[in-house]
Amino acid sequence: MGDTSETGTPRSGLQRYLPLIAIAVVAVIGAFTLRDYISFDVLRDNREALLAFRDDNFLVTVLMFIAVYVAVVGFSLPGAVIVTLTGGFLFGTVLGTVFNVTGATLGAILIFLAARMGLGNRLKEKMDASDGMVAKIKKGIDENQWSMLFFIRLVPAVPFFVANLIPAFVGVPLFRFAVSTFLGIIPGSLVYTSVGAGLGEVFARGETPNLGIIFEPHILLPILGLTALSVLPVLIKAVTGKKELVK
Repeated sequence: MGDTSETGTPRSGLQRYLPLIAIAVVAVIGAFTLRDYISFDVLRDNREALLAFRDDNFLVTVLMFIAVYVAVVGFSLPGAVIVTLTGGFLFGTVLGTVFNVTGATLGAILIFLAARMGLGNRLKEKMDASDGMVAKIKKGIDENQWSMLFFIRLVPAVPFFVANLIPAFVGVPLFRFAVSTFLGIIPGSLVYTSVGAGLGEVFARGETPNLGIIFEPHILLPILGLTALSVLPVLIKAVTGKKELVK
């Protein structure tokens, strides 16, 4: 049976894919048109105006900032790191991290729902009906969803948009996706937000921020430690299962 809308009428193939098509079109347009607007140079040149606007309109600034972050993530637009730095620059490390994580999570949910509507449900049905290796992979993901979701969020090498799409394609519930996204991106967001909070001094020295800081040992090792903890339940379950088979 084909997908149906909330009113019970069947969705055509085009209707299912419209959200994904819209995201792809906006992403392509944004890649060419926003490159010169969401950049470190623009932030540096407009820092005084941004700070003045924040001081006069704090709540509006917060809402506008989160909306921009949702759009950047939801439509896979360029400049997510710059937006994260801006959050730290405008609101400091603590509030900046809260607003960055909130905007990123909402944007991730947007693209997750679009992917699930367009391809996710159909792929999940096919994987559920499969046999052999595909079925084993799907079963392994289902049995260890929390661990795998935190794993792909914590590993710096996994692109953010990939970590948004994979859960949609394997039928992860929205609640689990949202919670694991919010909590899983906190470490990385905290690092970049703290860099953004120190941009005032960086601007004063005429330098550029060190965006590779997340790969420095004192930052990377704790994140990798969290990553290892996220997959620990999977390893324990695998070892326990092997022992039971031996018995």
